[in-house]
Amino acid sequence: MRTLRTLAGILFTVVSVPLAAQQQQQAPNRWAEPKCDLKPNNPLVNQGMGYLKSATMGKFEDQKKKDLSDAQRLLTQALTTGGQEKNPAAWYYLARYYVMTDDGQGIDSAFTKAEQLKPDCKGDIDIWRRYVWVPAFNAGIAAWQANNLDSAIKSFRRASGMLPGEPTGLKYIATLYYNTGKGDSALLFFRRAADVAAADPKFAQDRKDALFNLGRIQQSMQQLPEAQKTYREYLALYPGDAEIMAALGGVYMQKGAKDSTYRDSAFTLYRQIISKGDSLGYYQLYKVGAEISSGVPEDPDTSIAGGNCRRESRAKRPPMTVVRIRMHCDSVTSGIAKTYLANSHAAFSLAAQALDASLKVNPYYRETLIYRANTALGLHDSVTALTMSRRLLAVDPMNRTGIKIMAYAQQQNGKIDSALFYYKLGDSLLVGDVAVSQFDSTDTGREVKGIVTNTREKPNQPYRLVFEFVDLKGAVVATDTVDVATTAPGQSQQFAMKPTGGTIAAWRYYRKQ
Repeated sequence: MRTLRTLAGILFTVVSVPLAAQQQQQAPNRWAEPKCDLKPNNPLVNQGMGYLKSATMGKFEDQKKKDLSDAQRLLTQALTTGGQEKNPAAWYYLARYYVMTDDGQGIDSAFTKAEQLKPDCKGDIDIWRRYVWVPAFNAGIAAWQANNLDSAIKSFRRASGMLPGEPTGLKYIATLYYNTGKGDSALLFFRRAADVAAADPKFAQDRKDALFNLGRIQQSMQQLPEAQKTYREYLALYPGDAEIMAALGGVYMQKGAKDSTYRDSAFTLYRQIISKGDSLGYYQLYKVGAEISSGVPEDPDTSIAGGNCRRESRAKRPPMTVVRIRMHCDSVTSGIAKTYLANSHAAFSLAAQALDASLKVNPYYRETLIYRANTALGLHDSVTALTMSRRLLAVDPMNRTGIKIMAYAQQQNGKIDSALFYYKLGDSLLVGDVAVSQFDSTDTGREVKGIVTNTREKPNQPYRLVFEFVDLKGAVVATDTVDVATTAPGQSQQFAMKPTGGTIAAWRYYRKQ
């Protein structure tokens, strides 16, 4: 399970215009003088500024449009044929024209040129940039809230053009592209967000989030060299981050299929993390264990290696006998299988250590239980797999994934009848598939969201789910209920709860008719 940081629960916060920008803004019938020593020093620029001032203070729309047109004509003339391309005032007032006509690209390019020619005006220009950035950014937030994602992207792109040194819009663009399945575009904008944030220490958290998400997406898209580079960049800035160290180990494990030195590097990282387990919280330990477990490659397809071996053996001269070819190639495929088993066993064992440490602190956290049960299955530790599956279903009894894990555990233990029962329960008998998708901390407790899906071929009868929210010792801190209405086959019902209690660490539920 590879997740992105801060994407699932974006806080939609409307941004207000800073006081300095409010004082500077072009209110009706009011002209804001530059807050730096900036003189036109040219008749065309001076006339262009005059028309801008007239348009700002004018009362009639027709006259304002004419004044703006004249301002644009004169300022453009000054910069093209008037020899004023080195005059910062010409670029500054052209940018002010673009502010009034809401041209984001023009605002950025003209203010950039003005600042290059007159660095003393940076403070004034920054205020103007933020003044025009705020409404564009808030328009993106509003569009996102309304689920108009294309409009949201356009607004955030426009805002980012107006204030290129602000990474938040870029990060949101990347998020939207990722959520709409456009991974390449998400990578591009997370990279931009990280680079922009690197220029100012106050954006350190934005840089951290952007690099985290960049590496995660690169890894999920199998861009392993790129993910490795991003993770190393991240760890150079934030050394000791256990989750990213484990993610880098996962990259090494994936590359280790072709080069065993990478596998050795992965295990070195994993051991470093596990050795610091006492200093990590239960959630970090869970994330580390999940990352290590997820980083174990799929079983190798030995048929390909065997086929290549037989083809190469037949081509040798003098030719090998059929018996010798079979013996030689069987040893090749069995060697691959043995190597995989040894490495996967070592990785699963380290993952189990992290997950067990997490469960000692929080024995009821569902995500840890599901990974620990899966890890036991990977280790062919059938006793632990069955124990963890039972604990998992005690917490989350109506989730098809957990039920299937129980079926696998029963099968590994040789209990075929029980395995068939759980397979059938998950396939057709379950009255509803419960999936808790969000369990986030709030100032007063937790915010919980989920969905119940009717997976059967007929509508379900109404029933109630009773949720208990427990602390680290399993004591109930708060309770809430979800009333599941009659639901057509294949249809779903969403639910949300906000239990109160600062010590809430996990949830569990049971069905009540």
